[in-house]
Amino acid sequence: MTLQQLRYLVTVAECGNITEAAEKLFVSQPSLSVAIHNLEKEMGLVAFERSSKGVVVTRDGEELLSFARMLLEQAEIMQDHFKKQEKSLPKFSVSCQHYSFAVNAFVDTVKRYDADSYSFILRETQTAEIIDDVARGKSELGILYLSQYNEDVLSKLIKKKDLIFEELFVASPHVFISDTHPLAKEKEIKIEQLKKYPYLVFEQGDKNSFYFAEEFLSVLSMPKTIQVRDRATLFNLVIGLDGFTASSGIIDSNLNSSRIISKKLSMDCVMRIGIIKRPNSILSRFATYYLLRLNEILDDSLKL
Repeated sequence: MTLQQLRYLVTVAECGNITEAAEKLFVSQPSLSVAIHNLEKEMGLVAFERSSKGVVVTRDGEELLSFARMLLEQAEIMQDHFKKQEKSLPKFSVSCQHYSFAVNAFVDTVKRYDADSYSFILRETQTAEIIDDVARGKSELGILYLSQYNEDVLSKLIKKKDLIFEELFVASPHVFISDTHPLAKEKEIKIEQLKKYPYLVFEQGDKNSFYFAEEFLSVLSMPKTIQVRDRATLFNLVIGLDGFTASSGIIDSNLNSSRIISKKLSMDCVMRIGIIKRPNSILSRFATYYLLRLNEILDDSLKL
């Protein structure tokens, strides 16, 4: 097995077509096919199902791809560390739930490593995809929360994917509402007070159960619920419909509407917000700096 074979494997999977991958890699189609076949033979599996329409990754192939991406990423980090290539293309990817502090740290990382060209990815996405992204090597880090309601299920899934969870901070329950909401002047809000208002939640696709929800109130029966896909839409509905969403309580008015305010929720539970990553992996300098800024931003926010 060589790094070149692993690069071939990843490129074929991304293209979904041997011919297109060969053109992208500047190799002949027969050479690429032989390299992939030899890798499959060495690993004792079939990575792709071939047809006249292209290739489809098998279940064994998905597992092999996750290791291939991880090894290629670690090799790149090692080269970057020892060769000190200041002109190497900055690359970093993080997948997260919809947290403004995660975006703030990402912005600072991009500014810190600004260059003539770079490839940074921030994926505010569904909970299950965050775990899959990190497991498959698409993202170095993932950010999500655990609570007494979802911890058993998510912890088992994280462990099954050979990942680890590291806590960043513990948050008490809050809700985001508009500054003109009928409950805006309340010092602390009770769940019963919220039931007549629309509850805004992030849609979770096929995994649309309370275990994968970003909002811990999803375990309760709320009579009015609206699902959305992005943060801007959610906050527009919070303002326009006197809606609310459950949260960690940390919000940045520079990235979100200044009309959104945070109110403590009278509820006996906590959110353990943290990162997921591959165990024993060497983080790139971009991921390392991102974590540094993330902790600094959280420290500053929690002091307020």
